[in-house]
Parts: sequence; structure tokens; C-alpha cells
Amino acid sequence: MDQERWHCRRPVASDGAIAVLLVLIDTGATLGGATWWPERPGTLAWVMLAAQAAVCLSLVLRRRAPLTVVAVLGAFTLVMSLLISPADLLTPENGGTVWAPFATVIAAYGPLFYQRDRRLAFAALALLTVVVARPWEPSITVMTIGVLRTAVGPLLALYFDARRRLVVALTERAERAERERHLLAERARAEERARLAGEMHDVVTHRVSLMVLQAGALRMTADDEATRRAAEELRAAGCQALEELRDLVGILRTAPEGDETPPLGALATLAAESTAVGTLVELVEEGDPARASPVVGRTAYRIVREALTNVRKHAPGAEVTVRIEYGESGVRLVIRNAPPVGPPVRALAEAGSGLGIAGLKQRIELVHGTLRAGPAPDGGFTVEATLPAYVPTAESVA
Repeated sequence: MDQERWHCRRPVASDGAIAVLLVLIDTGATLGGATWWPERPGTLAWVMLAAQAAVCLSLVLRRRAPLTVVAVLGAFTLVMSLLISPADLLTPENGGTVWAPFATVIAAYGPLFYQRDRRLAFAALALLTVVVARPWEPSITVMTIGVLRTAVGPLLALYFDARRRLVVALTERAERAERERHLLAERARAEERARLAGEMHDVVTHRVSLMVLQAGALRMTADDEATRRAAEELRAAGCQALEELRDLVGILRTAPEGDETPPLGALATLAAESTAVGTLVELVEEGDPARASPVVGRTAYRIVREALTNVRKHAPGAEVTVRIEYGESGVRLVIRNAPPVGPPVRALAEAGSGLGIAGLKQRIELVHGTLRAGPAPDGGFTVEATLPAYVPTAESVA
């Protein structure tokens, strides 16, 4: 447990406090005539009182050496009984009482809770019970009180030990159930990935294959060289798309190895690719990219990629400025595009799910960042995101 009780976090201090408390209780009870204190105490009585206090202090060791504590208290009780009878060196004021200190109640708890060898623990407690109950001096009162003195502790020890074992067993069962649930979820996720990969492969491959065949036919039947060259480029692009689709389906059919961090030049590559197809991109990076943790770098990469994709769809020919500021406490991205130079291609603008910005917003919220996206006063569009510089993940401590 994260929040343990004080006596579990500070066992030595706890046992010391218990020992001192029992010294005070036993000393007070003895002086009050509740145990073996004589009516006219002499030197021997005071020596035995001091010895009793020392014996009670042995409770400090009740966790580390429970049998030793039981042996010390049992030996003191036996010596006290012999001094009273048959030695007659001490004459208690009240003869029909138990000579053992009250500390025996706490001492009897230890062997069954802290001692691994239960047989030795039971044997030690049986001897302690005999010494405390004094069966050689038959007295129902003394024997009853003596047995209760040495039985309460073991009964409590057995209860708490059984409770501890039950809690451990339930905890292990819950952890095992959680691991099994996680494995089942992973398997279901893998099966769903494989199913979606198969469906995507069947649908997309069919359409792209038709496109490639039609482009090949157009190349063979076209009259002018420009048309044949464009058809060949379209056919080659379709073939490349089929190869990439095959690779993508292979990835989807296997378990993901993790979301790798894009290389340092990935943003420059994105800008260059967009510029090559007619969307001029100016990339401005300020600060040290190494300040951003891997998950922040991946999120920034996806923001820029999604923003440039939207520009190509909805603002063809517009110039784009991508500004990234790497600070000590955060990363700020501003992707701003100018007004489009012409109307968007309808088929291209309608492609996609329309959830790109919404998906980005959810991903950014996961790393405790913010995202703002909207039209600019000059007719363009602005995407602005703020991310923390460091987000701890499992790979951070690997």
C-alpha cells in the first residue's frame, strides 16, 4: 500500500513506545498490589521490580526475536514464582494473583505472527502458559487468568496473519486478472487490426489496380507524347501506391513495435515534399529540438503534417509559414497559410474523414497541450499549438 500505518513504517519506534508503556503499566500494577508486590517490600522486591522493568523493555525485540522475548518473560515469571514458593523470599500482599507481567500478552502475540516455525512457536507458548498459570498450585482463578494472558495474543496473531495472507492472495488475483484482461484486449486489438487491414487491402487494391490498368491502356493508345508520358507517370504512381499499400497492410497485420520518433530532419522533409508539389513552405525553427521529449516531437510532427495536408486540400497554391519555437518549458507551433490562389479541387478537398483537426486536438490534450485553428484576417488559415517540452513516458525510463 502507498499509505502505510505509522507503526508499519516505524517498527522500532512503535515497539519502543509499546515497551515503555508496558513498563509503566506493569510497574504501576505491581506497586498497586495487583501482582506479586509484598506488603513490606525489601531490597529483593525493589531489585525484582527493576528486573521486571528491564524484562518488559525486551518487547523492543518482539518482531526480530519473538521467541527470545517469550523466553525472557517466562524465565522472569518462573524465577518470581520460585522466590515466592517454595523459597519464601517474597510474600505477596495478594496471594491469589498471577505473577507474570502484563507484557506477556504482547509477547505471546509475536511467535505466531513473526516466527516462521509454527511448531516451535506453539511449544514456546505452551511452556509460557504453564509458567504463567502455575498448575502446580491449583487455583481456578489463577489458571483462568494465566491462560487468557497467553491465549489472547496468539489468537489475534492467527487472525491478523490469516487476514494478511488473504489480502496478499486477493491482490495477486486482482493483478493476475488485470494482466489477463490486458492480454485479451491486446489480442482483440490485433484481430481487429488484421480484419481492417484485409478489408482495406481488398477495397483499395481493387480501385488502384483499375487505375493502373486504365493508365497503361491510355499510354498504349494515346496519340501525343505528352499524354503517353502523363499516363506512364500515373501508372508508375499507381504501382508505387500498391507497393506502399502492401507494406502498410503488413504493418497493420503485425503488433506495433512502438511509435518511433521522427528523425530531426523529418519536418524539413515535410516542407520539401510540399514545396515539390506546388505548396511553397517556409520552415523556421528556433531553439534546440533536443529539448522536446520523444512524444512531444511526434506530436509536433503530426501537427505540421496534418496542417500541410489541409493546405494542399483546401488552399492550393497558398504559401505556408511553419514556425516552431523550442523553449525550456514548452514547444510552440504556428502554421499559417496565405489565401489560396485558386479554388480547391473538389475530389481532393472531399477526401479524408474530416476529423483531422479533431483527432489532433485529442492527441494534444493527451500531452496537456492546447490547439487553436481558424481562419486568419487576410483570408488564410492559422493553426497554433502549444505543447509541454517534456512528457514522461515508459520509453523515458527504459
